Amino acid sequence: MKILSFDIWGDYGHFRKYFTTSSPLTFSFPPKTAIYGIVGAMLGFDKDEYLKYFQNKCCKVAIKIINPIKKTRIPINYIDTKVAIDMSKIKNRTQVNLEVLKDCKYRIYINHEDKDIYEQLKEMLAAKKSKYTVCLGLSEFIANFSYVGEFQTKRIDNNNEMIDIETIIPFNGDVNVKIEGNREYLKDTVYNEMNEKREITEFITLLYERTGKSIKCDISTYYELESGDKIVFF
Repeated sequence: MKILSFDIWGDYGHFRKYFTTSSPLTFSFPPKTAIYGIVGAMLGFDKDEYLKYFQNKCCKVAIKIINPIKKTRIPINYIDTKVAIDMSKIKNRTQVNLEVLKDCKYRIYINHEDKDIYEQLKEMLAAKKSKYTVCLGLSEFIANFSYVGEFQTKRIDNNNEMIDIETIIPFNGDVNVKIEGNREYLKDTVYNEMNEKREITEFITLLYERTGKSIKCDISTYYELESGDKIVFF
């Protein structure tokens, strides 16, 4: 199977956790549905319809953390834009502390079953073009990106062997992880699939290493790149 790989980074990012309201918290990495939005922006899919191109799990995604995960908080003012006739005269504001990712960078591995979409994305990445502005979660957090390349991968069914995986991995009771020194293991439950009505249809628990180091585990299925790197799609 051929896959595309690109790096994406920015000064700030925010991928809102679904259970937070007045003081929004962020996931440490873009969920799969956020990657759909990023790719949709590159290809010029309208924000109200891009999800229809990613239904029925036709898109595989793997994420590698490059820069160590850092978070900070930024106070922001919310105003009621529905009654904002003259923005300068608005007196009532609600201030909240927005948790954001700082100096974040990720490597995305992606495959799409639709060959036309796959080739269009390859063309846009190679030319470093995007139909719409690419952002890391919020429109204010504009992102940069660069094409890494196209790779041939080989699916490997593992037989309980401990393997170093370079990407975030799905984590459940069937996966054993070898805890190694000088590593910080964290897990999060994120939304993984969404229908065209923007209703979440699947959640997944993912394990990651905060500084981007590999995870040694006995995961049942992984993909090996030509470079020897081993990744896991979800």
